[in-house]
Amino acid sequence: MTSHPVQPIRPAATVIIARDTDSFATGIEIFMLRRTSQAAFAGGMYVFPGGKVEGDDHLHALDPWRRGPSEAQQRQVAALGNEWRGYWIAAIRETFEESGLLLAYTEDGRMVDWSDAATEARFRGHRDALNRGELDLLDLCREEGLQLACDHIHFFNRWVTPLGRPRRFDTRFFIAEAPRGQKGIHDTTETVHSVWVSPQQALAEHAAGSFGLMGVTQKQLASLEGFGSVADLHQWALGLESFPTFRPVLATGG
Repeated sequence: MTSHPVQPIRPAATVIIARDTDSFATGIEIFMLRRTSQAAFAGGMYVFPGGKVEGDDHLHALDPWRRGPSEAQQRQVAALGNEWRGYWIAAIRETFEESGLLLAYTEDGRMVDWSDAATEARFRGHRDALNRGELDLLDLCREEGLQLACDHIHFFNRWVTPLGRPRRFDTRFFIAEAPRGQKGIHDTTETVHSVWVSPQQALAEHAAGSFGLMGVTQKQLASLEGFGSVADLHQWALGLESFPTFRPVLATGG
């Protein structure tokens, strides 16, 4: 019998960012990032924005700076358990750090919009400062008067990395609509390419060998193929009554 070294399981949050397209046949597009081939986890693969839940993500000091979860999301809160706050906040923080997409409202109640070049440049600087550790999410909210858009992001399932992998994560997956007026972009360090792609196209290119995907990413994309619009996806998420946990096992034997 082969024994696997026990690896610590790290809590993580990942967000599938979706937007509508002009094509009924295509339906929705998903924002995906290609990780550098030197990465210790998922090297060279296309992934959704996300990462580890940090200690500061659980801070109650962020409560005045978030909107939601809403009453309609209380089943999601219950499914996440007592640490629901940390997962939602990590989802927003990691999405901004990795993709440049900020799921937050400005003081006028609108989602952050970077159609103005000066605003885009300012927030690009904030993102760089966050990645360098010179700024934290609470500071950003105070400086810009932001409300983190927890009501815009929906938890829908959980995946635990199999025993035997060099890095293991207990990941809560969320879905959210892309903020209008924002353009996602990879960080050029951990990720080296970014693309908006339909679930169908991503899976087809993966089957052709030109679009690397982990098993969990394939499963998530396959579950999104049938949605014709972000509105349909949003309605489905709010109607969920069960939130499955998947614990895949590595194959053994010849």
